[in-house]
Amino acid sequence: MTNYSLIPEMTLASITNYVERRVPPSSFLQAVLSNNLRESFACADENNRAAMFEIVSYCYHKIPANCWGSPEKVAAYLRDSKP
Repeated sequence: MTNYSLIPEMTLASITNYVERRVPPSSFLQAVLSNNLRESFACADENNRAAMFEIVSYCYHKIPANCWGSPEKVAAYLRDSKP
């Protein structure tokens, strides 16, 4: 079972702002949402790196599929003005 409480609060807040308000994410979250593993780890701080499994699991299970999974999906989601 995934323990989402391991995800830093600021990271969860950033994911929520991205999904609900289409606020552009940090470079770390941009990489995660774009499904770029190498860049995700390169940009992650120590806390996010330790919670990487939980962060990706949260995205997979808790946010709409149309807003993450590739750079194209992220760009299209940010361009769309409908929250």
